[in-house]
Amino acid sequence: MFTGIVQKVAQIKNAERRGGGLILYIATPGGWKIKAGQSIATDGVCLSVEKVSKAYYQCRMMPETLSKTTFGIVIPKQVNLELSLILGEKIDGHFVTGHVDTVGKIVKVVASSESRVYEVQFLRKFKKLIAEKGSVAVDGVSLTVVDVGRHSFTISLVKYTLEHTTLGHKGAGDVVNLEFDILARYIAAQTK
Repeated sequence: MFTGIVQKVAQIKNAERRGGGLILYIATPGGWKIKAGQSIATDGVCLSVEKVSKAYYQCRMMPETLSKTTFGIVIPKQVNLELSLILGEKIDGHFVTGHVDTVGKIVKVVASSESRVYEVQFLRKFKKLIAEKGSVAVDGVSLTVVDVGRHSFTISLVKYTLEHTTLGHKGAGDVVNLEFDILARYIAAQTK
């Protein structure tokens, strides 16, 4: 379980396709003590650490993960990272599971001096999981939905988020991992 508050941005040192899956070699952020078996949200995807060396750690993605996330489309140069939630600590953001629902596409960016508004297109079948002023995780970043359209929504990113996550480098045409609010998932499941 995570909160959608990105703690570090790290470089992908290498990526290797193997057996229909993908192995990522991610630069270990300074000051982080990572161990095998640990869960780390990587652009919003909960990944288990397989191996650790001094300069990087290794995670494996299975075909199912690749089919639901941006990693099946493009391997980024940098990723947002968040360590798993520790009970008893302050919770900012919202509850994020690291189980990405779908890939979205940024279709429009409107910039001002201190923020940017992104319009993100998504599959219409997920519309019941998103609401104005509700929460959504975009590449692992906890954000508030501004508006919802027929098959898109908008989010407004402040300067801090743009500077401290990979979203500041994204523009129209780029794909992002979307995880809709867990409460919306359960409510939708009950109304089927």
